[in-house]
Amino acid sequence: MQGLQLVAGVDEAGRGPLAGPVIAAAVILDQTDMIAGLADSKTIPERRREQLAALIREKALACSIGRAGHEEIDRLNILNATLLAMQRAIRGLSIKPDRVLVDGNRCPDTEYPVSAIVKGDRTEACISAASILAKVWRDREMREMDRKYPGYGFARHKGYPTRQHILALSENGLCPIHRRSFAPVQRSMI
Repeated sequence: MQGLQLVAGVDEAGRGPLAGPVIAAAVILDQTDMIAGLADSKTIPERRREQLAALIREKALACSIGRAGHEEIDRLNILNATLLAMQRAIRGLSIKPDRVLVDGNRCPDTEYPVSAIVKGDRTEACISAASILAKVWRDREMREMDRKYPGYGFARHKGYPTRQHILALSENGLCPIHRRSFAPVQRSMI
């Protein structure tokens, strides 16, 4: 490992949904034992994502999850809440990275050298790994919310503004995890 740079990849899941948290993951991969099949989490079937997430947790040098809940999203806005979740994920790493690569065009404040890479989850293995962990974590959390708040279909749409979700909002009203600052949610409050 001597001479290899420790690079943390960071990505998020859950910016677009109308309910639930935004989840960020930070991952430092072992560059001597890479994981095959890493890609943007949205392009990987759910079952394979689950398998890859387990492999990432087993083989990565360090990984961490950060989150910002729906109240923080409403208070800070989704961009700032996402950056906060990313900061929390980076701070949670058990190993200090030499640098951080973030998917997208904005970087969270961090003590480490950091670069934003648009579509980095397609080109950087460490960001792909973070994308997978964040998505798997958030999907599991939304399945739990589906059991807690039945009638909204969170297990299926994960809080995204699908037709089913909008219909459930109009029929059932809001539940505690809805993001009240998001326009479709605000319209259902009228």
